[in-house]
Amino acid sequence: MDLESGVFQNHVKKESWKTVLTLAYQSLGVVYGDLSTSPLYVYKSTFAEDIQHSETNEEIYGVLSFVFWTLTLVPLLKYVFIVLKADDNGEGGTFALYSLLCRHARINSLPNCQVADEELYEYKKDAANTCLTPTTTFGLRLKSTLEKHRVLQRFLLLLALIGTCMVIGDGVLTPALSVFSAVSGLELSMAKEHHKYVEVPVACTILICLFALQHYGTHRVGFLFAPVVLMWLLCISAIGIYNIIHWNPHVYQALSPYYMYKFLRKTQRGGWMSLGGILLCITGSEAMFADLGHFSQLSIQIAFTSLVYPSLILAYMGQAAYLSQHHVIDNDYHIGFYVSVPGKLRWPVLVIAILAAVVGSQAIITGTFSIIKQCSALGCFPRVKIVHTSSKIHGQIYIPEINWTLMLLCLAVTIGFRDTKRLGNASGLAVITVMLVTTCLMSLVIVLCWHKSVFLAICFVCFFGTIEALYFSASLIKFLEGAWVPIALSFIFLIIMCVWHYGTLKTYEFDVQNKVSINWLLSLGPSLGIVRVRGIGLIHTELVSGIPAIFSHFVTNLPAFHQVLVFLCIKSVTVPHVRAKERFLIGHIGPREYRLYRCIVRYGYRDVHKDDMEFEKDLVCSIAEYIRTGNAEPNSARDEMESEDDKMTVVGTCCTHTDGIQLREDDVDKIESAGTSELREIRSPPVMQPRKRVRFIVPDSPKINRGAREELHELMEAREAGIAYILGHCYVRAKQGSSMLKKLVINYGYEFLRRNSRAPAYTLSVPHASTLEVGMVYRV
Repeated sequence: MDLESGVFQNHVKKESWKTVLTLAYQSLGVVYGDLSTSPLYVYKSTFAEDIQHSETNEEIYGVLSFVFWTLTLVPLLKYVFIVLKADDNGEGGTFALYSLLCRHARINSLPNCQVADEELYEYKKDAANTCLTPTTTFGLRLKSTLEKHRVLQRFLLLLALIGTCMVIGDGVLTPALSVFSAVSGLELSMAKEHHKYVEVPVACTILICLFALQHYGTHRVGFLFAPVVLMWLLCISAIGIYNIIHWNPHVYQALSPYYMYKFLRKTQRGGWMSLGGILLCITGSEAMFADLGHFSQLSIQIAFTSLVYPSLILAYMGQAAYLSQHHVIDNDYHIGFYVSVPGKLRWPVLVIAILAAVVGSQAIITGTFSIIKQCSALGCFPRVKIVHTSSKIHGQIYIPEINWTLMLLCLAVTIGFRDTKRLGNASGLAVITVMLVTTCLMSLVIVLCWHKSVFLAICFVCFFGTIEALYFSASLIKFLEGAWVPIALSFIFLIIMCVWHYGTLKTYEFDVQNKVSINWLLSLGPSLGIVRVRGIGLIHTELVSGIPAIFSHFVTNLPAFHQVLVFLCIKSVTVPHVRAKERFLIGHIGPREYRLYRCIVRYGYRDVHKDDMEFEKDLVCSIAEYIRTGNAEPNSARDEMESEDDKMTVVGTCCTHTDGIQLREDDVDKIESAGTSELREIRSPPVMQPRKRVRFIVPDSPKINRGAREELHELMEAREAGIAYILGHCYVRAKQGSSMLKKLVINYGYEFLRRNSRAPAYTLSVPHASTLEVGMVYRV
């Protein structure tokens, strides 16, 4: 996989129309499967028990009017034309909105943020497109209030976490609802007493197969599933047109908002409660935004406006036209999708519907993977294994732990509920809660990021918030009839996220409070008061300034260390991608002869972390380039040492400075010279049977001074001797005098999550023979 070149760029905006249309076609299978299969269960859930289909047709016309205007106002107007424009440099989802607000309001949930991070290209691109400082008086006051009050910052983070948890809950419920509704078509082909024994096993088998396919990735899945959704959309639109023409050509009149008024006037409380079923027509709308990183804004807009939206409207109109002429049906299945399908087509449509339901589940599963990766990168979710399934498109990922957890929960709710009514109630509440969170965050984006009038933000919240609050109230009242499931699931995931985030913050605060001062380091002299052995020592730390306590803890117990020490911090920043030329921040700690370096490696929350061999080469090469460029000037005054962390230099990876130093590593019997007159070669002195010969290829211009040359020689010697990884292993405990709640959270909750989550990415790939762990007890 090419992990650097082309990773950060937004493929859509720079690609040709052919590529955009290809992505639009592929998005059918990944983004719109869920939304496209909603006709399977909307009418059935709406007429389940709250309202009855009467001879006057006021109910069916009113439901059709509600469905039409809900589809028009929420997915089309809100998401396609407004929310999709609030992308975080091509990324979408709840946490992308939160990241966008963090940058513009200068608030951050990450403790190790730096001023230098604001010089990244992604920040500057924001500044070029929209000024980071609000231009309105209210915007300035709002920004100032958010910066001053930690309570508001925590509330904003909590709001984002609630939205994230509901997305995960939706990832459990939507596959169950879609597949179960599709399989329910068997009820027209067999006796009811037989059907109930077939429906659940078939649905569970399909769900297991669906989750088993996930590791192949959305790239393969998209091109496999897109034809299915395309066939499904053409199928339901064709059936809809047939039913309109054959049964009721005047059904289009029900699109008037007047029929909504007549519906509510007649049905009153029952009609209001039935909105929980109508709400299901927009399940999957949030996937358009959450999956934005997999595709592009333009491709998603084209697919929805030109195909998905018209097909859904025709399908709902066709069902309404059929039902308006059929009030009494012999069997018990008088309201539903399959009853409106012509008899000869039911079996082929059933097969297509099951396939489309499988695809529909893919949309929310993919969105769940994306948003959990963002949360994990920003320190709000335990570390999980992230598999990048495409070498071309960076956003396509697979998370095994989450995949199998979703599968088990999905099977549990399918077996537990065994009917679309309660599954619909549960799914509807999860969907509308995510939409409410998006509406709240979008109102802040309008003021703080887009610098629009607060009046516009209030109008946005009042208009869309009122619609969503109406549906939310109708869903919440069915708490005991299935709506408790997303609340319970979200509460569990929210507890996990909050405990992990709190424990991570407290651990970092302990590191900051116990770091060693640079004055102590200087007092030891160039040898640091210990034996310096050959090689490079990489000390992993979360600190971006100061000397970590792990270093003093180590040298106190074992007074020997490597000739070159690198304090390495690998961190995420609140932008989607960091360009390769801005990857490293490098600086000296103390004078040059100490051979101490600080290296901060910055990744965006959507970036791919490099493997250890490539990373080692990039790290050593970047330090060498830092030495060569003359930025490593020795500090003369002791008072300047205290601010050495502010004097770091941005250095790119090897591939970004081709005119600078290049690193060559050869076996002893395969040493070759550079072979050009333009480059000079600095070789390491002969040693006894080295495993590798390391050399730097240095350009003729500009000339480097003697001190830098000596430093490069020593770096080469150290690299040739090998790299040792010094990792801190902390045991976190609540300090004495802490409250019972804090002891419960830290000693049991956070410790349990830490022990059962994956180690940081860099510790998984380092060779065990070169690894040394230093244990410390953290009293937080």
